[in-house]
Amino acid sequence: MVATLTALSNLSSEELKLFGEVWQGIEVKRRRQIVRRLIRLAVKNVTLNFDDLFRICLRDHDPVVRVKGIEGLWECEDCTLIRLLIEMLNEDSDEAVRAAAASALSRFALLAELRKVPLRHVAKISEALFSVIDNPQERVELRRCAIEAVAPLSSPPVKEVIDRAYRSRELNLKISALRAMGRNSDPYWLPILLKELTNPHLEVRVEAVRACGELGEEKVVPHLSRLIADAQSQVRCAAIEALGKIGRSEARQLLHPYSGSADEQISSLARKATEETEFEDDFLPFNIEFRE
Repeated sequence: MVATLTALSNLSSEELKLFGEVWQGIEVKRRRQIVRRLIRLAVKNVTLNFDDLFRICLRDHDPVVRVKGIEGLWECEDCTLIRLLIEMLNEDSDEAVRAAAASALSRFALLAELRKVPLRHVAKISEALFSVIDNPQERVELRRCAIEAVAPLSSPPVKEVIDRAYRSRELNLKISALRAMGRNSDPYWLPILLKELTNPHLEVRVEAVRACGELGEEKVVPHLSRLIADAQSQVRCAAIEALGKIGRSEARQLLHPYSGSADEQISSLARKATEETEFEDDFLPFNIEFRE
């Protein structure tokens, strides 16, 4: 089975046409199985490329296959995908497909912020996501995905949306707002995140920890270090991972004792996080400035 599927990598245009003709004739359960296996193969072997097959899956009759098609394109940076994702977000009949499309647009929002996407696409991405966020008729889960997806864009309207979600009485919106703060990568959010590190609600506390890690500010290291001893294992694990993302020697010193923890999950995470901080330190002497 695996050998057969690997042969589907980098098909020619004629082979793709034949694949498309045969694909919808395959029983739906089998199509789902195939696309899941293609995703696993692509993750394990970076030389395999099934992007064209995943694009065909975006037009599949089955919503599960469409979602998996979006997931399979998680590394694709082809801007032609933006139009398809926006179309799926706006028009697909299945809520899960729309949510997956919103989440996938987050990657292009980040690329836009890094100036790796032509400016003409930024407005399209923003408009599509805001149309969901600002529509009270949309389900909360879909709006959450859109808020998290638009977060990488550094514009006043994005900050207003994150702030509004954070102050919402809807707990899930607040959790998404914290996640969005990390993705927004602006130290502006730091006071809020530090405050939420002591929130009694577990999921809120975990997301605040993760967002601190995403911001990468060294001043949060002492705050995160205290959470390695938190009563909840999810918080402890999140704190260790966040310290690994922040890096630098202080974080490494804090993490080192936990590498030998009796808790196998904690020790494994601590070792991985320590390796990440060492990797960061290896690049500290190099002051590289990127110019446009």
